[in-house]
Amino acid sequence: MTGHPAAPASGTAPADPADAVPGDLAMIRALWPVLLASAAGLLPFTVFGTFLVPIAEGADETVAAVGGLRGLGGLAALAVGVALAPLIDRLPKEWTAAAGLLLLGLSSALGATGSFLALTAFCLLVGAATSMLNPALTAAAADRFGSGGAAGRAATLVTATQSLTAMLAAPVIALPALVWGWQGTLSAVAAASLLLGALFLVRRRSAARAAERPRIGYLATFRALLAIPGAVPLLLIAFLRTAAFMGYLAYLAAFYDARFGLTPEVFALVWTLSGGSFFVGNYLSGRLANAAPPRIGTEALLTLGLVLAAASTLGFAFTTSLPLALALTALQAVGHAVVAACVVSLLVRRSGELRGSALAVNAAGMSLGVFAGAALGGAGLAAAGLTGAGTALGCCVLAALVASRWVRPAR
Repeated sequence: MTGHPAAPASGTAPADPADAVPGDLAMIRALWPVLLASAAGLLPFTVFGTFLVPIAEGADETVAAVGGLRGLGGLAALAVGVALAPLIDRLPKEWTAAAGLLLLGLSSALGATGSFLALTAFCLLVGAATSMLNPALTAAAADRFGSGGAAGRAATLVTATQSLTAMLAAPVIALPALVWGWQGTLSAVAAASLLLGALFLVRRRSAARAAERPRIGYLATFRALLAIPGAVPLLLIAFLRTAAFMGYLAYLAAFYDARFGLTPEVFALVWTLSGGSFFVGNYLSGRLANAAPPRIGTEALLTLGLVLAAASTLGFAFTTSLPLALALTALQAVGHAVVAACVVSLLVRRSGELRGSALAVNAAGMSLGVFAGAALGGAGLAAAGLTGAGTALGCCVLAALVASRWVRPAR
């Protein structure tokens, strides 16, 4: 077929009883394999980052050379994410997730060998695997609960699980590494990923439903995505928000060291504060954005999150008070978490049968945002020090706030 499927509106009109949002515990029971897989997807690069120094020593390379390989994963995620976006919704999403998990397991096993060439392939393949895995899991979770607020809430449970994993994974994986080293930890991640991939291969509940969906052409899928109300500004907001937040995180340790003399051990508590705030903000705003009946429009909540993120980012750039800096660190994480939850909710609810493709493009744009944020922060740092970096990244959030004017409630 050449036409594209109609995308359901998100709106803030009273929800139909059929779209009532189940409780979180009921959703977690229904989605536990998806949530577990979403957590597993973060583990390979967490191991890589946590044990970068011994990994570099084992490969007989510098930390800079091995650490730079992480960027290859981002490039692979960007390229593969865009290329596969039109295909995500053509197959059962459980199968796409299974392929991502199996590739994740194989790449982790390869990385555990420790050679520089193997680590290069590891970073490339993990980036490619996550670009398949994350949108497939998020869309699969949403598909279990229709097209209204329940679908949006299911999707944000996946992102909340990922943010919780990002906060807790490093200390959790550090404990077994004391016994079997980083290679043993990465091998365990490989085994877990392969087992989860096998589990998803036998979960074929959506196969019949996927076969009934009309298919459109590869390029026509991109045109259909452009026609979704608010999709372009939402994708732009996700890119700009990611650039601002990831650029900020890249220089966060340097900021606290230069202005307050915090040691790495003490700074770890600041990192936990930021990660914990992001998780709480993402989890609660995901509930609020998809409540039935809605307490606040998702579009209005998106704007509120951007205002909070912009104000805290710019304020953080100029503060010389440690208590205020800590408060702004927490508020900034909450603001970005709110925006992330709202973007995912709106894309899921507005994209209908194209939600997998929309989420894949969104993930690719966020991968690009990681690079852009680091470059923008570096340029600001070179021009005017840490204040310049913070100001440049704050302007990035302001640009996202301007873009939010084109995200209007569906009628």
